[in-house]
Amino acid sequence: MLFTSFSFLFFLALLLLAYYGLGGGRQWRILLAGSLIFYAFSGWRNLLYIGATIVSSFIATTRMANLLERQETYLAEHRLSAAESKSYRRRVKRQRLRWLIASLAVNLGILAVVKYTGFAADNLARLLQPPGVVWETGGLHFLLPMGLSFYTFQVVGYTIDMYRSKTPETTERSVFRLALFVSFFPQIIQGPISRWADLKQTLFTPRRFCADDFSAGLLRALFGLGKKLLVADRLLAAVRTLTAEPEEFYGVYVLVAVFLYAVTLYADFTGGIDMTIGIARMFGVRVTENFRRPFYSASIAEYWRRWHITMGTWFRDYLFYPLSLSRPLTRLGESGVKLLGKYWGRRLPVWGATMVTWLATGVWHGASWNFVVWGGLNGVVILISQELIPLYKSFHARWAFSNTRFYHAFQVLRTFWLMCFIRSFDIYAGVGLTCRMLLSVAARFDGGRFAAAGLSPLGLTAADYVIALLAVGGMILAGRVGAAGAESRPAALPARLALCGALAVMTLVFGAYGPGYDARQFIYNRF
Repeated sequence: MLFTSFSFLFFLALLLLAYYGLGGGRQWRILLAGSLIFYAFSGWRNLLYIGATIVSSFIATTRMANLLERQETYLAEHRLSAAESKSYRRRVKRQRLRWLIASLAVNLGILAVVKYTGFAADNLARLLQPPGVVWETGGLHFLLPMGLSFYTFQVVGYTIDMYRSKTPETTERSVFRLALFVSFFPQIIQGPISRWADLKQTLFTPRRFCADDFSAGLLRALFGLGKKLLVADRLLAAVRTLTAEPEEFYGVYVLVAVFLYAVTLYADFTGGIDMTIGIARMFGVRVTENFRRPFYSASIAEYWRRWHITMGTWFRDYLFYPLSLSRPLTRLGESGVKLLGKYWGRRLPVWGATMVTWLATGVWHGASWNFVVWGGLNGVVILISQELIPLYKSFHARWAFSNTRFYHAFQVLRTFWLMCFIRSFDIYAGVGLTCRMLLSVAARFDGGRFAAAGLSPLGLTAADYVIALLAVGGMILAGRVGAAGAESRPAALPARLALCGALAVMTLVFGAYGPGYDARQFIYNRF
């Protein structure tokens, strides 16, 4: 059931009526029923995957909480020495760790088998198959359940948080409430990856209909729908033309492809997140923001603090920090200090944790070598930037022009285009082809051909480009207004309703849909 479909609008209207009509303590149960119905439309078999995730996580976290409760009771009833108390706590912690590992094995195992078995089998076949023989591995490619990567990471984060918790009261004791946290329908397609401590504050609270909340949510959702239909789905057709025929569109057209894809992906992903946040707010639920004007970033590190924020913080908190403090990397640092000196030796664990984290981020995005290279490039560029910080500081201290708006604009453009080139591994089929296309920018630029033909070979009309350009201008303006603090000073209800009407009319008149239109799921749904 696509967010952009009429069937979803009908489903949403019915769910809102039931949610506010029945009210009271039943509201979260209505949301759970609606979320499971929504998910069932992606395929009844997919309910088995998410069901296994919910049940296994519930069992593991409740067992960990029970162990913690028994520990508190035992220590209160028995007078133990400090050494005995420490030993007992250590035994309980090991038991809790076993439940954590079991839960992670189940949930990450499901993700690994479903998402990466085909990729592993393909590479193993290429490595081992005899010359002239082709081994078929199609039977090992599974259809990816909707939102698998997102809800798996969300529940893994919850499980780790419950393991780290010092009090059993933080653990959810209702499997149905946990099921709603995992399956909450607005965010299951493409995030954000919510934390239990944040989402539970509003997800289970009974509430009455609030016109201000509802209108603000509707406006945000319509804005996201406009991004999707006015910009993303319109420009995606041109991107597909450029990347489907790489032999035809080389050189300067590679720059066009990566630029249009950057705009398309941003409009598609932020449009989906806007719809998620807006729809959730229509139910009175607050979901974490996931973007903060990433194209205004002056470095790649800053870019990743602004783009897909919840994914970045997830990898930071649950992979980078534990990995950098792990015993193997600590030992690596100690050995490095002896061999390379204090500074470089202490940097080794950071380098190792950074590269592993970014390679894992790449693999999370997709089961292909393109994403492995994509993740590795991000990690290398960020590490180089970190090591050059002293040089940057010296440069800024010496040259006054480096602190001007002009130089900042240069940094923003540099970061944008560097990310475009790294992101090219997301749009071309294969690492080799991507490298050849990037090299063609220097070797076969062919600017004269572009000057003669322009964008006309890409299959879009002049009206398409004008509509997309005006819509992008609206996105930029809205971003600036939001950055100026409009969220803390919301417009009056009549103004919001007028904006909702205007957005709905513009999307209906100029959006990419209708007879012959290929309705497309959000790009990040494939991750």
